[in-house]
Amino acid sequence: MKSEIILNVELDEDKMPTAIEWTAPDGGVTDPQTAKALLLGLWDGNDKTAVRIDLWTNKMEVPEMNDFYFQTFFGMADTYVRATGNKAIGDDLRQFAREFMQKATDAVAAQQPG
Repeated sequence: MKSEIILNVELDEDKMPTAIEWTAPDGGVTDPQTAKALLLGLWDGNDKTAVRIDLWTNKMEVPEMNDFYFQTFFGMADTYVRATGNKAIGDDLRQFAREFMQKATDAVAAQQPG
């Protein structure tokens, strides 16, 4: 049995993403869903290397990117705990996510005029 997750990326003349859509028919997502960013990590077990595809559209704003990474770090912590059972490291990852978000929020605020 195979299952598909379909990603479609629209590019501008400079080959920069302007739109990202995805579907997962076997997961019940049959209508195209839009996204402003995509982080895809793949593990090559033969080479023992990670391959990543990181895309974001020109519509993605810095505060949204900060929130996206914060939520991604939290999700990675949950996945790590489920995969390894190591709750202590999961807690460390969540604490890192909180510190990251505070620093990222402070950086955005510092760039605001006035």
